[in-house]
Amino acid sequence: MIRRRQKTKTQKSPLRFRLNLLFFIAFLLLAILVAQLGYLQIVYGNKFESQIEQTDKTVVTGNVPRGMVYDAQGRTLVGNSSENAITYTKSINVKSNEMLATAEKLTKYLTVPSTILQQQDIVDYFLADNNYYKKVVAKLPKSQKYDSEGNDLSASKVYKNVSQYVAKHRDLTLTTEQKEVATLYKKMSGAFQLSTVYLKDDGVTEDEIAQVGEHLSELPGVGVGTNWTRNYPSGSILTSILGTVTTEKQGLPADSLTSMLKTGYSRNDRVGNSYLEKEYESILRGTKSQTQVTVNNDNQVLSEVTQYAGSKGGNLNLTIDSKYQTAVENALKSQFAAAKEAGYTGYSDGAYAIAMDPKTGAIKAMAGIRNDPETNKVTDDALGNINRTFVMGSIVKPATVLGAFMDGVITPDDNTLPDDAIYLPASPIKKSWYPAGTFKTMTAQRALAISSNTYMMHLAMLESNAKYTPNKYIKMNDNIFEKLRDQYQRFGLGYKTGIDLPGEIDGYLGSTTNEYNAIKYGSALDESYGNYDAYTLIQVAQYASTVANGGYRMQPYIVDSIQKTTKSGEKGAVIYQHTPEILNRVDFTNAQLKVVKQGMYDAVNGNDPFMTASALRGMAQKVAAKTGTAQSFYYDQNNPDNTNPPATITHSFIGYAPANDPKVVVAVVMPNFTSDSKSTYSLALAKTMFQDYFKMEGTN
Repeated sequence: MIRRRQKTKTQKSPLRFRLNLLFFIAFLLLAILVAQLGYLQIVYGNKFESQIEQTDKTVVTGNVPRGMVYDAQGRTLVGNSSENAITYTKSINVKSNEMLATAEKLTKYLTVPSTILQQQDIVDYFLADNNYYKKVVAKLPKSQKYDSEGNDLSASKVYKNVSQYVAKHRDLTLTTEQKEVATLYKKMSGAFQLSTVYLKDDGVTEDEIAQVGEHLSELPGVGVGTNWTRNYPSGSILTSILGTVTTEKQGLPADSLTSMLKTGYSRNDRVGNSYLEKEYESILRGTKSQTQVTVNNDNQVLSEVTQYAGSKGGNLNLTIDSKYQTAVENALKSQFAAAKEAGYTGYSDGAYAIAMDPKTGAIKAMAGIRNDPETNKVTDDALGNINRTFVMGSIVKPATVLGAFMDGVITPDDNTLPDDAIYLPASPIKKSWYPAGTFKTMTAQRALAISSNTYMMHLAMLESNAKYTPNKYIKMNDNIFEKLRDQYQRFGLGYKTGIDLPGEIDGYLGSTTNEYNAIKYGSALDESYGNYDAYTLIQVAQYASTVANGGYRMQPYIVDSIQKTTKSGEKGAVIYQHTPEILNRVDFTNAQLKVVKQGMYDAVNGNDPFMTASALRGMAQKVAAKTGTAQSFYYDQNNPDNTNPPATITHSFIGYAPANDPKVVVAVVMPNFTSDSKSTYSLALAKTMFQDYFKMEGTN
């Protein structure tokens, strides 16, 4: 029997199985992903949404008005003028074309002041148009867009190459309208992110304020505000001492840029640039306002909230009475003009005067003028009192006598010396202003009253144990210069006084040896009567005050106190009151000082026909004084090879009054008058300064 063979089952394809498996896995992963997304949406949806809408808060600072400067009577010397201003606050990552569009719209409502645009400013203006920028980039060779490996160059390098291309290939001439837009764009693009700059802060009209204010919604970042500038209600007095403030364009001084940035300044901040404004910058600047700016993820400013309105700068109250200062300045100019009219100032480079309270160091007036002998132009130079030195002449003689007293070479009861002229080999005779041989002997008191040079030289010879034979030989101890200068230094001569103004200099001390390294004995004799080393007038005023007050070297100062400024702009609480500072005590005795003071009193009020300051006799407040003349030469800087410079004389003066209880010291110097001039002008100036001071005090 024949059986049929059963058919076998067809086997499943391995490929189909694998495909099904892959589909299953893909479906499973998709299901997991959908489940995870759903989970995240349900559980964390609000959190992610808040992150998307997340904002950033930044604190932006703003400037406040500077403090004021007042004189001793409360009169405003330096104030602030508030003016309308159009401002611009730069948003984060704002685009160039957006700023350009804003600038173009703003010129419709604002007259833009003309300014000088540099070539790069004009190029930047053209490139602010994105379409134009792209066209220029397309024209650049590949080497200016990509590096050697084909990578894109940095945006800054590409921009530099584009700028150079435009400067070379495009006409950079602008129309009037384009210049206005370019000017605004320059100020906008130059601002830091979230910082505010002034687009126009001078001469903004009410109509411009109204026009801009009405269209602020279409001018992103533009605002209407106020700006302040320094004003001087009392006029031009003390201008060189008060100093200046930089403009917003000048910003921080280059020499202190880094340090000021570290202390919270911005580059365009206006700061004190010289003298009082600079010295008291930390007080006058005030404390900046703080505004919290909220920015979203698109770098759009959502809100601005003032956290701290800022604090106006502190006010300075000076020791100087502006009316007295004006009187001193006028008297100084008047006497110098009179000397010029008489033909005595052809080589003079100015005149200077100081009035000082000897008991405190407070400066009551400080005036100066600078004269250009070439052009005869006269300018204000009150600062010459602290940064110019002069050989002062005989006004140093009281210090020479007191030094000799303290060294014990003379005493109050035994101070009579020969008044013989000094004759050195191959040198002109060294004598006093009166004829040699006029007096055989001289006392310290009379030597000061009639200004004997020979007496001071004999003191120096005693100080140095000199061995001297007329016309043949002189030998002094090698430390003679050191000894004399040590005496003068105790009074402050030759060294900074510490006045609260920047720029003060030391004196100028002449060389002590010649080209053969030998001590210059003749110059040491000149030193003894003030005809060698050079000092500033503020040093002289400090020295005279030390004599007047009984030996206390006081630190001069010009700022008496500092006050806060109230919200209404008035003077508030005193936060600093200057305390007079004694720098050192010169240890002469009352008996020694009495001799010197009597000699200075006699110079004005005595009966000796040779007394040198009788022009001040007869004043209601008795004056004690010492005059000085120093011989020098005029050296023309434009003719340095001149081997025969003309001889000149510097006239100087120190004095105090009342003589029995000094309240004011006056110091004057008029350098490089012609050799035939007299001390008439310096004495007349000093007399006027004393009279005006006591008239101001109500005691004249």
